[in-house]
Amino acid sequence: MATDTVTEVFEEHRPVLMGVAYRMLGRVADAEDVVQEAWLRWSGADHAEVREPRAYLVRITTRLAIDRLRQIQSRNEAYVGPWLPEPYVTDFADTVPDAAERAVLADSVSLAVLVVLESLSPLERAVFVLREAFGFPYADIATTLDRSEPAVRQLAGRARKHVDERRTRYEVDPALQRELTERFLAAATEGDLEGLLTLLAPDVRLVGDSGGLAKAPVRAIESADKVGRFVIGAARQGGGIQDATFRFIEVNGAPALLALSAGKPDSVFQLEVADGRIQSIYIMRNPEKLLSLADA
Repeated sequence: MATDTVTEVFEEHRPVLMGVAYRMLGRVADAEDVVQEAWLRWSGADHAEVREPRAYLVRITTRLAIDRLRQIQSRNEAYVGPWLPEPYVTDFADTVPDAAERAVLADSVSLAVLVVLESLSPLERAVFVLREAFGFPYADIATTLDRSEPAVRQLAGRARKHVDERRTRYEVDPALQRELTERFLAAATEGDLEGLLTLLAPDVRLVGDSGGLAKAPVRAIESADKVGRFVIGAARQGGGIQDATFRFIEVNGAPALLALSAGKPDSVFQLEVADGRIQSIYIMRNPEKLLSLADA
């Protein structure tokens, strides 16, 4: 296979490889490292022996991601405060015309799902990602993981049950999410506590991730009254954001609000909605997790 063809084949499959690696690891930088290592393995392979490049590349990427996941799990154990996945810029609304496929992809990369996936074993997570997000046959997953097909089916069932039991399904309505985000921002910046409380579900939950490197709650805040007062109080203090500007972007398959401080990414806010009210608020402020948003 000619060098330019080798490169073209890899680039053709890069989005899938990045999608697998990110869902496995929850960090863009780690996923990019894994994909780069997969490229090195691919470029040095005997391509005459590769009958299905996509399957071969996914197999390499998945195995590398499992190894990396085992390394970073110990790192996350020492993490300061709540841990959230690194915001991952997506454009499903523009690039995936089929609504059903778009919904599956968005769900598989949502913050709620990725947080739950953190509690799976590396093998369970790999099976879940390959099966639920990308629809790989059990036989192919078994080959990828060097496991029997019955064992893979068992892992898949256990992972699916675990995810279903620990996550709440929210409305996936980008227009409603954006509208509520705009109203949330307006109420917060205007100090309108009553207006903010009308947007919040009684059992709303706010989770902030700073890794100890920025101001954010060190534990989750629950209930409309506590969340509302925290948001209004933080807004009155400027939230630690100087010369703040705001921009809507799509991250993890849903609308999010990117806050910039003097033109640089400072925070990402994303809401989850059910029955027309805000059920969860995610605030990501760890500067190390915002580096990939510089050009968003």
